Amino acid sequence: MFPQRLDSYLAYDIAKAMMDGFNRHYQLFRSESASAKQRFETADWHGQQRAQRERIEFYDLRVREASTSLELHFKAGEQTMEVWQQVKLHYIGLLVNHQQPELAETFFNSVTTKILHRSYFQNDFIFVRPAVSTEYIENGKSTALPTYRSYYPTLETMQATVLQLINDFDLQVAFEDSSRDAAYVVEAMQKRLGDVKLRANFQIQVLSGLFYRNKGAYVVGKIINGFTEHPFALPVLHNKDGKLVIDAALFGEDDLLILFSFARAYFMVDMGIPSAYVQFLRSMMPRMPRAEIYNALGLAKQGKTLFYRDFLYHLRHSTDKFRIAPGIKGMVMLVFDLPSFPYVFKVIKDYYPPQKDTTREQIKGKYLLVKQHDRVGRMADTQEYSEVAFPRDRFDDELIAEIEKFAPSQLEISDRDGDGQMEVIIKHVYIERRMIPLNIYLQEAFDAGVDEPDAQGQIERAVVEYGNAIKDLVAANIFPGDMLWKNFGITRHGKVVFYDYDEIEYITDCKFRKVPAPRHEEDEMSGEIWYSVGPKDVFPETFGPFLLGNDAVRGVFMRHHADLLDAAFWQHHQSRIQAGHVFDVFPYEQDKRFAQAKNISVA
Repeated sequence: MFPQRLDSYLAYDIAKAMMDGFNRHYQLFRSESASAKQRFETADWHGQQRAQRERIEFYDLRVREASTSLELHFKAGEQTMEVWQQVKLHYIGLLVNHQQPELAETFFNSVTTKILHRSYFQNDFIFVRPAVSTEYIENGKSTALPTYRSYYPTLETMQATVLQLINDFDLQVAFEDSSRDAAYVVEAMQKRLGDVKLRANFQIQVLSGLFYRNKGAYVVGKIINGFTEHPFALPVLHNKDGKLVIDAALFGEDDLLILFSFARAYFMVDMGIPSAYVQFLRSMMPRMPRAEIYNALGLAKQGKTLFYRDFLYHLRHSTDKFRIAPGIKGMVMLVFDLPSFPYVFKVIKDYYPPQKDTTREQIKGKYLLVKQHDRVGRMADTQEYSEVAFPRDRFDDELIAEIEKFAPSQLEISDRDGDGQMEVIIKHVYIERRMIPLNIYLQEAFDAGVDEPDAQGQIERAVVEYGNAIKDLVAANIFPGDMLWKNFGITRHGKVVFYDYDEIEYITDCKFRKVPAPRHEEDEMSGEIWYSVGPKDVFPETFGPFLLGNDAVRGVFMRHHADLLDAAFWQHHQSRIQAGHVFDVFPYEQDKRFAQAKNISVA
């Protein structure tokens, strides 16, 4: 038999084995996502959190499995470039009529780059851009459920229609009063629609899968009337008696953006055709990048792939330079940004001041903890990349000098591709959404004058939100560690989000103490502490001098969040968490909740 034909058979077998590896991955991913329904019905909140955390690891586990199998059965790393070119062509053939082609392409890239040494593989061997379209997959011979269901109510049948669309999810727990809740929803819908005439195309479209996260299940859809569309989400929760209630009706892109925020845990939703879900959600939230929608659905690797493609596209269509990020420089992370691009790049420094008793591996462990934990809308999600190449001519010289000084092990400058174009290669980097640092936000108000009404309002909002952020983190069993204003940022929706993770700890691992009384007058007058401090000891009453030096800030903080300076507050929450209590953290404002919902446990 001809060698070329043998190579072709081998290439097909490798491609088929890789596709089988992806199919196994997505089958397990869907199964875990589908099981969220039963966990919700049985109020297994700890199980839900555990499943959300463990599902994040699925992808890397399956990539390692596939890579090991290909090496074992086909000696994949020893095959020629010609064989790998054929592997890709055969794989493209296997993507025809596949329901998750974009995810399968990314899986191919992950396995291929794990097997082949970086100096060996070329872009010809991976999917730099999609080879198979995800448009209208459902128009083929799809066995998946339709992505969304459509309902066509009249004004008279609106309440019955809302009841029907809820019942169509077949939740195996009784509602406390579904007719009452449907009436609340209809009232909210009518308020949103106003007195407009219902057009011939009036309909409600609802995604077929419920979106599960922590203690909630969310109906997600949109109302279409004429040329207008109104996105909405209905949180379904357990009340204190174990019955279900619709807690609120969220309307508009802003409400949905907060619900799907990069600062929240990933949803669990059973999707046969994920690209169709992303397309539907993008129609509701056009300002949200597709990469972040994939992330929100738990498909973080696909989100990472799309983000990098968006980044390369932005580089090609911009000319500004990377620079040291504005704000106070961190002791552990070196942060830079591209002014025209709404993200920051964070590199772990090679060495730290004596007060930072940590290591590179410990810092990476903290970032992994945040990735896997419930971020309750208060911790920014990050994308982690290795060996990222940037054009050298896009880097400010001051930034290069900064990296050479503080993180030389993470920097390489070379013509790696041999094309005469110098590149900056960063060995390891975290990328996250850019926010306005809270200290800068407050300084802008101070500069305007604290007696100015607008400045007063800005200070009030920022300080109240800062305290709310810390309390939400406490509810999620997270102690921020370094609580300085510079470690928090303001999002475009005015939410305060924490983003400095090198000192975070679980609340349950800390020991919250009151400062012991001075033993004698010399103790009181001394600038030194007179009591012993263990490695996990925290003294909340000492936060004040570091945080509340400004009188305007102190006044607002003490009115709203004085309890954060009391060890008893922290000890109380710590005890409840240790006893197994899962706190309620709302992904929407309290005033959006329906009247009957005030005593309800909520995600």
